[in-house]
Amino acid sequence: MNIAVITGASAGLGYEYVKEVIAQYPDLDEYWLIARRAERLEAVKEQYPDKKIVPVCLDLTNERSFEEYSRLLRASSPVIRILVNNAGFGKLGKLADMPYEEQIRMVDLNNKALTAITTISLPYMQRGCFVVNVCSIAAFAPNPRMTVYCSTKAYVLSFSRSLRFELKDKGINVLAACPGPMRTEFLALAGIEKGSSKTFDTLPYCDPHKVAERSLKRAAQGKGVYTPRAFFKFYRFIAKYLPHELVMYLSQT
Repeated sequence: MNIAVITGASAGLGYEYVKEVIAQYPDLDEYWLIARRAERLEAVKEQYPDKKIVPVCLDLTNERSFEEYSRLLRASSPVIRILVNNAGFGKLGKLADMPYEEQIRMVDLNNKALTAITTISLPYMQRGCFVVNVCSIAAFAPNPRMTVYCSTKAYVLSFSRSLRFELKDKGINVLAACPGPMRTEFLALAGIEKGSSKTFDTLPYCDPHKVAERSLKRAAQGKGVYTPRAFFKFYRFIAKYLPHELVMYLSQT
């Protein structure tokens, strides 16, 4: 049985990944959608009555969810053709001004859950399978007022690159998708509204549908990093070659 697994699948970019995985890989036996909100998952399932959509209601900030995911895989022994680690969130604000619980939860979801889900999934993957880890342009350099978020995404980028190297001999690819801001639920959850950040008010925005579509295609082609739009490709370049102290000053949110 061949399946796709998508985390954070109930809305925003995750929902776009659901649509694109189904469009690009219509012959998979099942599509496992992981998210906290059961009603959202059921709503997505209803949109595809001709597909075997499997809603998996899990809170990935809770370690018990990893045990449940592992149990489900053992019970069905599928081949995971595609794994999309999309679950994650950010918060805008200075570290000292925000509750520590939010910062820890961000690390738990953005890093701990991604690491756990990937590790649990790998024994069910084989040559030709691939992983898409949703990263961000925030991974390229630290950014004040998004200190923890940028740090978590730097982890995702490093994790993806290293794991891709490890899995080359097995023929399993890992791609880090590094988009800029998108008009999804992420902004409201992050506290990013018009006027809250000059940077976010002036940056060009990415199309979540195109991000999902193109990152999946590049992952299948064996690419390691996908950054949409020329503006963000340029940012990735300067973040690599300029001192991060200067990059932080120029790009501070």
